Amino acid sequence: MQPDGSKTPMVGVLRARAWFLGTRIDIRDLGGAGTATAGPLTMLVGAQGQGLIFRFGVVVLLGLTAAEEKEILANLAGAIQNPFPQPEVDEVEIVVDPTQPERLGSDGRLNLRDTSLGRLQVVAHVLAKSCVLGYYEGSVAGAFDRIEQLAERLSRGASPTGGKKEILTEIGNVLMILTRTVGRVEVTEKPEITWDDADLDRLYQRLASEWELQDRDLALSRKLELVSRTAETYLDLVNTRQALRVEWYIVILIVVEIALSLYGKFF
Repeated sequence: MQPDGSKTPMVGVLRARAWFLGTRIDIRDLGGAGTATAGPLTMLVGAQGQGLIFRFGVVVLLGLTAAEEKEILANLAGAIQNPFPQPEVDEVEIVVDPTQPERLGSDGRLNLRDTSLGRLQVVAHVLAKSCVLGYYEGSVAGAFDRIEQLAERLSRGASPTGGKKEILTEIGNVLMILTRTVGRVEVTEKPEITWDDADLDRLYQRLASEWELQDRDLALSRKLELVSRTAETYLDLVNTRQALRVEWYIVILIVVEIALSLYGKFF
């Protein structure tokens, strides 16, 4: 696998698969100095395949056999920080046909005019972001279920139960997801390769719309906001309950002290 910035155009059909492997991939020891363009580290694999490695934890492989994919993933294992037990996977089949419009067809296959490096990088960016969104959509779904149980408990007039640690964990998870999706992945931002290329910019906007990146990011943000707000409200109630309990302890201690003083004075 050797870094390169150009390759022989591919024709026909190829598969693109993205893996969200961990919170970060350290590309410093993977030949990063040979990256030919802005964006992910791009590697040639075999006669036609390409691998695009994103620092935020995603690798996108295009036009490779299952054996080649397995080998590359194994070679990347040492560079992955906080690897996931079950990585999120997203994939699409690409049809190279210059006579067809560049879009996602009704059969789920993506039509591209050619397989230039810029176009493949645009596809890789969209798949990578979709993969990250898919992973955190699943994570938030679990947190959303737990927060929903808290909300239902409060709606029944039940007193808040549970310790602060569990609630603070939920708030921490929300902040972590926001940091990773907004700060590292920049889901709603266009990749640098589209800034000075109107053709690639149009392709990216079309594919981002096909994969509903903006809508999914907005839905994820709303769920995170609701989880955070509910957890904070619940935490305030727990703190209020604990403060009230302390006040009662103080009152009881004062009453006991007065009783002891009166007992010592009259008896």
